[in-house]
Parts: sequence; C-alpha cells; structure tokens
Amino acid sequence: MVELGARYLDAAIGLLERLRDVELPTIDRAADRVAGALAEGGRLFVFGGGHSALAAQDVVYRAGGLILANPLIAPGNELTVRPITVSSAVEKLAELAGPVLDGAGVREGDALVVISLSGRNGLPVELARQARERGALVIGLTSVEASEAEPARHPSGTRVLDNCDIVLDTAIAVGDAALDVEGVPQRIGPTSGVVCSAVMQTLMVGVIGHLVSRGIEPPVFMSANIDGGNAWNERLLAEHADRIFYLR
Repeated sequence: MVELGARYLDAAIGLLERLRDVELPTIDRAADRVAGALAEGGRLFVFGGGHSALAAQDVVYRAGGLILANPLIAPGNELTVRPITVSSAVEKLAELAGPVLDGAGVREGDALVVISLSGRNGLPVELARQARERGALVIGLTSVEASEAEPARHPSGTRVLDNCDIVLDTAIAVGDAALDVEGVPQRIGPTSGVVCSAVMQTLMVGVIGHLVSRGIEPPVFMSANIDGGNAWNERLLAEHADRIFYLR
C-alpha cells in the first residue's frame, strides 16, 4: 500500500505548501499581535475542541516551544476521557465557556487561540465570543470551507470564524479525510492533525521572533534530555510563574 501512503503524504504536503505560500502572512500578523499582547503583560491561552485539542497541546510544555503557552481546558474535552464519545458531547456545550474562561482568569489584554476544524460547535464558538467580549485578542484556527459547509450549532448562528480578530484558514476539506479509495465507502486519511500542528508551531515561532524584534528575550524551553536543560527550564518557569498556569 505504498501508493496510498504516497497519496496521503502528497495531500498533506500540498496543504503545507499552501500554508507557506498563501496563509503565512496572516499567521505572521497573528504572531505579531500575540507578541504585542505578551509584551504588554498579557497571557497566552490555547484551546482545541475534540481532536483539535491535540494541536493545542502540541505547543504546551515542549522543547523549543514558548513557555508562556497555556492550555485552556474544558473538563471532558480531552481525548483521554472515557467513554471517548463524551468529548464530542462536551464540544457542543456552549454553556461551559463562561466557567472555563473564569477558571483561567482570561481577561482584557490576554490572547486566546481557538482551534476548531469545523468551527461550528457551541463550546469553541462561545469561548471565542466571550473571550473577545472580555477584551482578549482571539485568533481562530479553522477551515473556512469546512466551517461554511454545514449549519452552525451555536444558538447565535455564528461560527468560530465570526468571533475572531484574525482567522487562520487551514483549507482542510469538508469531513477532514483526504483520499478516495476504491472499496472504501468513506474517504480516508485525515489531514487536520498535521496541518493544525504545523500552523500552531509556525505561529509560536513567529511569536518568538516578534518578541525578539521588540527587544524581549522570549522564554523558550530547552530539552530536558540535554545536559543543563532542567536547570534552564526551572529558572525560566520561576521567572515567568505569574503567567504560567499548567504547573498549578
């Protein structure tokens, strides 16, 4: 099945090339805005609904990554919950947004990245809407095509892309899967994981670069598997403890 694997990789590479050639200026603009919020003392939060939670977690607490990226967690939204179908139900609950934002203390001057491929479920939409009402910068990571293909599930009729300051478009196909295969009634090969993680890492390196351009030394994790890495990380975690919430 080498041919199928090659087709999948080609599909993923095509989407990554589009990010570089089409979406990169918007990602960089978002990175500049996030860096500006951090430079003024704001905090950075990231949220993903369903499988999008993986892309949010991908930028938290990892070597080479920005120490200031905090996961915004809704109980039951994680894919480790059992039964796993609970995560799909939780993603639809708009009423959870207020308590989640309150629990994290999201406020004016903060930045929030909301990741939702479909952009239609109640929780990510309401998180984006309420965070923006509170004066936070909201960056939405979604697929415009997929989001507009189905009716919104939020009571307002709006989607994530309607409640953001900047929208980062992954251009993932409706339904996520990329390949038609004879003998399989459903398309296969989801690409959102690869693409969303690429967008998030591109955004984070951009934030780091824009902090440097402002004369700010960005706190970046060193691998704990490198001699001196633990000491480096412990020092930075202590220095920036007021804007780090994942150790509490």
